Amino acid sequence: MRVLLHGAKGVMGQNVQEVAKKTEGMEIVAGLDSHTDLKHPGFPVYGSGAEVKEDFDCIIDFSVKEAVDALLDFAVEKKKPLVLCTTGLNEVQEKKLQEASKQIPILRSGNMSLGINLLQELLRIAAKKLYENDFDIEIMEAHHRRKKDAPSGTALMLEKAVEEGIGEAMVKVYDRSGRDTAREMREIGMSSLRGGTIPGIHEVIFAGEDEVISLNHTAYSRKIFAKGAITAAFFLEKQEPGSYSMADVLK
Repeated sequence: MRVLLHGAKGVMGQNVQEVAKKTEGMEIVAGLDSHTDLKHPGFPVYGSGAEVKEDFDCIIDFSVKEAVDALLDFAVEKKKPLVLCTTGLNEVQEKKLQEASKQIPILRSGNMSLGINLLQELLRIAAKKLYENDFDIEIMEAHHRRKKDAPSGTALMLEKAVEEGIGEAMVKVYDRSGRDTAREMREIGMSSLRGGTIPGIHEVIFAGEDEVISLNHTAYSRKIFAKGAITAAFFLEKQEPGSYSMADVLK
């Protein structure tokens, strides 16, 4: 598989390069990045899709939301599958993503790790049973200082899994400072911490009367996300146009 790496000079782009070198049947043939003047990664890096000369089979994206609109236009124009790992998209971009998926296969996930996607399944089971027994639910996430969006895309994935398990929409509370009221049952607290080089910590806490249950996931290296994206690319190459997730890959 020949891959075009979008966000090639970023931290995750470098992790994808490292994992791809050890992956049989995969080669990164070119990259896209606004920082074309940085250290050469071993393949050509272009500032825009119009400059790309190499043929490729799939696009893997780890970039920023500001670059997603141009990426979607480029992927549709080239009729190439897209593994989209950028989080924090706005409502307009979400709609554009759905329109693009009618023309090309797009796999989009807020987290590419196997563990997180299995954790979602566990949360659907736990949330239903525990919410029925008056357990309060809180979600905490921590990431490195450079991460811009909060809550993380993964935290929002976990929150959605909780809602799916319960079977109803919950009220998300992002900040309790200045609130002079007791906690409501239908609330889900969402807390974000940013600092250092933390790859990613996510914890879902179920707090009941005299007992607490927590489900958590810790990423010790960003390579787990790179491995997931590469696995997703191999999966996506064989798919028809549409929207896919890591749950489809696991199946």
